[in-house]
Amino acid sequence: MRNLVLLPGFMLNQHLWDDMHGDLATLGALTFGDLGQDTGIKAMADAVLRQAPEKFVLFGFSMGGFVAQAIALKAPERVQGLALLNTSSRPQTAQESAATKAQLEIAERTPFKGLTSRALASSLHPARSTDRALLDRLQAMALSNGKDVFLRQLQTLRDSNAEQLRLLDCPVLIVASDQDKLRTVEESEEMARQIAQARFEVVADCGHMTPMEKPRELFALIGDWIAQSGL
Repeated sequence: MRNLVLLPGFMLNQHLWDDMHGDLATLGALTFGDLGQDTGIKAMADAVLRQAPEKFVLFGFSMGGFVAQAIALKAPERVQGLALLNTSSRPQTAQESAATKAQLEIAERTPFKGLTSRALASSLHPARSTDRALLDRLQAMALSNGKDVFLRQLQTLRDSNAEQLRLLDCPVLIVASDQDKLRTVEESEEMARQIAQARFEVVADCGHMTPMEKPRELFALIGDWIAQSGL
């Protein structure tokens, strides 16, 4: 039985994959990693490894992609294949760190009411930025995670894995979306250049939330990659 381990992004959870769940289940047994209980990429990676099957194909979306890179580099003997979706290997910039610090200071002293409308809208294709159903699903995940997870994930600093990615020798799929305002196509291209065996794909007419905006297109890429890679 093939095992698939799926990691969500910032303030998301396993419901990120709801529109793909049935299709993904045809590929193998699904394990949904929980990135809300630990602070820091390394701690998150260790927690996922503790709950994961012995060997698995690993999928990391956005923030989960940073964790997935750390897992694949830490335990290459367990990761049979690696899919990096709408993510990056760039370190956190000084500007991002300053913005995060300001967010933390506000969040620590105010009740948590979910993510802002601006943050939710920016994660979607401009044409879908007012899609109430999508926005409500994203906000429901954020509210389900709650303030403690929000604070922990805000404190998660990103280091660069770029130079280490060339050490990977498992099949790698890298997926970007052409209208992603949070993680650019260029960031995905940078990762693909570091990994000799990487397959690089761009989903058209899609924002950051590819598993929710373009589930069929994303699954088609994943299914073909698994088949072609012999995973």
